[in-house]
Amino acid sequence: MTARIERPLSPHIQTYRWTLTMALSIVHRATGIALYVGTLLLVWWLVAAASGPAAYAHVQAFSGSIIGRLIVFGYTWALMHHMLSGIRHFVWDLGYGFKANEREALTWGALIGGIALTVLIWIIAYANGGGR
Repeated sequence: MTARIERPLSPHIQTYRWTLTMALSIVHRATGIALYVGTLLLVWWLVAAASGPAAYAHVQAFSGSIIGRLIVFGYTWALMHHMLSGIRHFVWDLGYGFKANEREALTWGALIGGIALTVLIWIIAYANGGGR
């Protein structure tokens, strides 16, 4: 008979205490996936613009609806958050920002910056007549 060997378990998500850095690293991956889906909507808009006024009006009606605006708002946030998180990862790739306070500052900067840039873009868009 063989005796069961007790091996150490590999650390996993239930072992670690969640931190903002861990959560936003996962969100960075999720926004990357969301950008693929959002890019399909962008392609739909471009193809409709090239196809003629009827197809373009159909896409504009969808993106002008409440659900369409929520999707475009989410796409804008995903783009801004992914960009700022990418910059955060780039700083880490350069070998900087690994001290605890620097990690927290970069993470909060990506989170708050993504939200702030999204709201700013939408304010500018509406100010320039994009809400009509």
